[in-house]
Amino acid sequence: MPVSVYLFLVVQLVFVAYNDITNKKISNLWPLINIGFFILSTFLFSDYYSFQLNTFVFPITFFLVGLLLFILKIMGAGDSKYLLSFYLLIPVSLHETAFVFLAYSTVIVGLSLLLTNIMKRFDIIKIAILTRNIRLIKTIFGQRFSYAPVILVSWLWFGWEIRTKILY
Repeated sequence: MPVSVYLFLVVQLVFVAYNDITNKKISNLWPLINIGFFILSTFLFSDYYSFQLNTFVFPITFFLVGLLLFILKIMGAGDSKYLLSFYLLIPVSLHETAFVFLAYSTVIVGLSLLLTNIMKRFDIIKIAILTRNIRLIKTIFGQRFSYAPVILVSWLWFGWEIRTKILY
């Protein structure tokens, strides 16, 4: 993987994560930038990027799963669009490895947030269970969290693990 692409994504993710935390949105501009950079990368780094069917398997899967999660009000639309474009910039040979780190990061951060939420609101949860108030429980657990910081954490972790494969 070219170091320029890796670093480009690190810097971009810092901005995207900050914006996601502060505004709870990911601008549609970022996926457009990534798609443009992917097209440019197919010419600059043709050893790593190409317009082949396997290039689009993970990105399209992220979009379709993200659409389902958006319909279920679990994930924001910007998250799935961003992941689609983000994975275009990961060489196909590293898609699966990057996904493993994203899955681990999602589980770790998700469980941490869930446990924190339970500890902070234990009294309310106890009352909701005793009174069988499902709506109250939904208000406690039915909150989305900013996903771009999770992507950033997974990308940094992934980069550390593949540091010998990043070409300088």
